[in-house]
Amino acid sequence: MLIKSIFTNSSGILTSRLLGFLRDLLMASILGANVFSDIFFIAFKVPNLFRRIFAEGAFTQAFIPAYAKSKQKIRFSSVVFLQFLAFILFLSLFVTAFAPMVTKVIAIGFDAKTIALAAPLVSINFYYLPLIFIVTFMAALLQYKHHFATTAYSTALLNLTLIAALLLSKNMDKYTITYYLSYGVIAGGILQVVVHIMAMKSKSLLKIFTFKSFNNSATNKFYKNFLSATMGSSTSHVSAFIDTWLASFLMTGSISYLYYGNRIFQLPLALFAIATSISLFPMIARAIKNSNENQALQLMRKSFLILFALLSIATLIGIVFDKAIIELLFERGAFTQTDTKNTALILTMYLIGLLPFGLSKIFSLWLYATDKQFIAAKISMKALSWNIVFSLALIVPYEAAGLAFASTLSGFILFYLTIKEFGFKKFYTLIKA
Repeated sequence: MLIKSIFTNSSGILTSRLLGFLRDLLMASILGANVFSDIFFIAFKVPNLFRRIFAEGAFTQAFIPAYAKSKQKIRFSSVVFLQFLAFILFLSLFVTAFAPMVTKVIAIGFDAKTIALAAPLVSINFYYLPLIFIVTFMAALLQYKHHFATTAYSTALLNLTLIAALLLSKNMDKYTITYYLSYGVIAGGILQVVVHIMAMKSKSLLKIFTFKSFNNSATNKFYKNFLSATMGSSTSHVSAFIDTWLASFLMTGSISYLYYGNRIFQLPLALFAIATSISLFPMIARAIKNSNENQALQLMRKSFLILFALLSIATLIGIVFDKAIIELLFERGAFTQTDTKNTALILTMYLIGLLPFGLSKIFSLWLYATDKQFIAAKISMKALSWNIVFSLALIVPYEAAGLAFASTLSGFILFYLTIKEFGFKKFYTLIKA
């Protein structure tokens, strides 16, 4: 079942990422690496950051164990859903009302003119967040029922709508294109909601709402674990966000170089590490719940060996052929040879950290399954703090490449601290067995 689930998630992620690269190819050709691509990436950065944290970690890691233990599953899930959705909608309205201020916070290096261009796009893109929360909530219920295919393949819909937006607007001015892309983000979110509703119906899971009273102690524990899991699962994404924020002080195009380099780095991370962790977590959670630690450790060992081999191969190929990969994917139209050289260097800096970031994901699952979300959060915050220190130290001499390498260094710290908490002796026994 583990191998089948990993394959389902990997094939869905691969489909989405291939379409994502086609989208980025078109975007690089049509927009290039300039102020217009920078403002769109900034606008999409915040909701996309939350999407990755929700869909690839925190919500599922907190929700599935709580849902499994709940004796009133429908009441528990409906309370969590309605409370979360109300908060996210309020947050989206706040961003709309204060879009210039929010834009200044996330891109402090932009001048007033660039802020004015980016603010409307930030407001539009943020409404992707409530849509993707609805998707994430339904995906967690489907994963509990061991249904992964809909969620794995549905992310392709976002890339399809963005490709459509680029094709429709390719002959328009670049600022208009960014608006088309922003509305394409919203259209992709709506389509993802629709296909998940269809899957929920097929699994007889649509009866998820009740307005009867519910014991708040269960939800309070869930929120406590969720907040800890959010910090624990978001290190790589927050690191990328910090890279973007600091890069707004560098030359025009730096944000885009980091974006394109990180996009390629995220492919093997998602295809192998995230696909494995999504498949593995419900199984480990059930085994721990049933006091079957040996079964859980066997699942961990099998996942580790598979993941180590795949990530090692991906790292080697990516570093050796970094420039060729960027040339093949992006060097056409407005994307120049200089852009290729800068992006390839950043890709290499990111790829050095692929193994520690990827392996950390499966070992952190043990902490979540054993109700150590707070400890995982502390580990993540330590790694993130070091990332900030490294970024500030490396940005001046090495510019954007220094920011990418700072993220990699924090990945090694994250891996070391995670294994330390898991247990060095247990880790050695696991990989030796």
